Amino acid sequence: MILGRVAGRIVSTIHHPSMAGRSLLIVDKVGADGELAGGYVIAVDAIGAGWGETVLVLDEGNGARQILRAPGVPVRSVVVGVVDQIDG
Repeated sequence: MILGRVAGRIVSTIHHPSMAGRSLLIVDKVGADGELAGGYVIAVDAIGAGWGETVLVLDEGNGARQILRAPGVPVRSVVVGVVDQIDG
C-alpha cells in the first residue's frame, strides 16, 4: 500500500476499451507525517477520490484487478480508500 495525496486527474480521448468510464488519478507519495515523500503513481480511481485528498493506493497488479473485478484490464495501481486521520 502507498499513502498519497491526489494531485490531479488524467483525461484521455483514446484509451484501452476496458478503461472506458474509469478515472485515472495522479497521486503524489506522502509519508506518515503527510509531507511529500517524492515520487508519484498513476492509479485508477475506484472510490471517487477528489483533488487534495489523502488516499491509500494498492500498487500490485493482480490485487488491483481483483478490486476492479476486471481480470483482463491492464492495471497496476488502484485507489482503494480515503484517509480521514493518521495516528502515530
